[in-house]
Amino acid sequence: MDERLPGYRRIAHLDMDAFYASVELLRYPELCGLPVVIGGSGDWQPEIHKDGSWHFSRLRNYAGRGVVTTATYEARVFGVFSGMGLMKAAQLTPDAILLPADFRAYRHYSRLFKAAVAEITPQIEDHGIDEIYIDLCGLTDDTLTLARRIKQAVRESTGLSCSIGVTPNKLLSKICSDLEKPDGLTILDPEDIPNRIWPLPVRKISGIGPKATQKLAALGITTIADLARAETAFLQTHFGSSYGHWLHEAAHGIDDRPVVTESEPKSLSRETTFERDLHPRHDRHILSKILTGLCTDVANDLQRKGYASRTISIKLRYDDFRTISRNITLSSPTADAVAVRRAAEECLRRVSLKQKLRLLGVRASTLSAANTLRNSSMSHQGELPLAE
Repeated sequence: MDERLPGYRRIAHLDMDAFYASVELLRYPELCGLPVVIGGSGDWQPEIHKDGSWHFSRLRNYAGRGVVTTATYEARVFGVFSGMGLMKAAQLTPDAILLPADFRAYRHYSRLFKAAVAEITPQIEDHGIDEIYIDLCGLTDDTLTLARRIKQAVRESTGLSCSIGVTPNKLLSKICSDLEKPDGLTILDPEDIPNRIWPLPVRKISGIGPKATQKLAALGITTIADLARAETAFLQTHFGSSYGHWLHEAAHGIDDRPVVTESEPKSLSRETTFERDLHPRHDRHILSKILTGLCTDVANDLQRKGYASRTISIKLRYDDFRTISRNITLSSPTADAVAVRRAAEECLRRVSLKQKLRLLGVRASTLSAANTLRNSSMSHQGELPLAE
């Protein structure tokens, strides 16, 4: 299709390649080409020798409940993927290097690559730390030239590679950005859908999760081609009217969603899963320190993004995997770390703290814009309130 025609849409999806792992390889270039797994806690931080060389932990030495945050492509060939338990990953590739996640560094490089793209066009929809949608419709250069220019700008600003898919809509572009990784570039027109999209498994469509994939497979639908051949009424019978209709349209590459350049977040949150179950009494000091860190991080996020929160929530997951949450509404919005922690403490007083915990989280919601917020550090750290 001629991209000069009126109404023709050019939407790009840019996905950074193995983003967290790639940032780590900038710091430790000697690990390039090796299987590297990112996850776990700071206990697995590399140690520097007197001669200036680094000692890296091996995945075989890991013990705990941490999960894989990401992995290099060399580790992925062994079957390692994000969300997998590190102990399981160690069984698949015990010699892999284990590095702890450094989200401060990842956020830094995220800002760099997004700023570089914004120099070319401001029509960007932020879709997470390592991916964005870009509306190219208002630009005069041809698609291939634009995509190459964007990829070069990202590399020059960060030293990292990205993969880009360019199609008439967001749904297809997200699929295409994954087709030729790493450092890929895929441009697709609607007439290419049968050859390029339909042979793919249904899970490649963003919005079809594991449960839907399993249910579709039970109905004999495993590829996008299978889904495209299914009658809309058949899909609606098994998946409901709305989702069934969407499945039919997605399989045919239909997606009218715009690139949203400005959006307001509904909440900001931080949480952590512990390496071992922690007891509210016996591990009170550790939990208090973790709570302080989470509250400080949430407050810093609020301040950095220019928001204040009126509702503070805590999330607890017990050792039996039961998960509960409690929230409190403040008299006025805040982005103050001390106020966030005090509110979190009030929430904790409303739950049982006699059972071991495996996860703790803090969330700020009911957000409002705040042009001037005073950055406040934690002036004191109280102990966790404990049930008698």
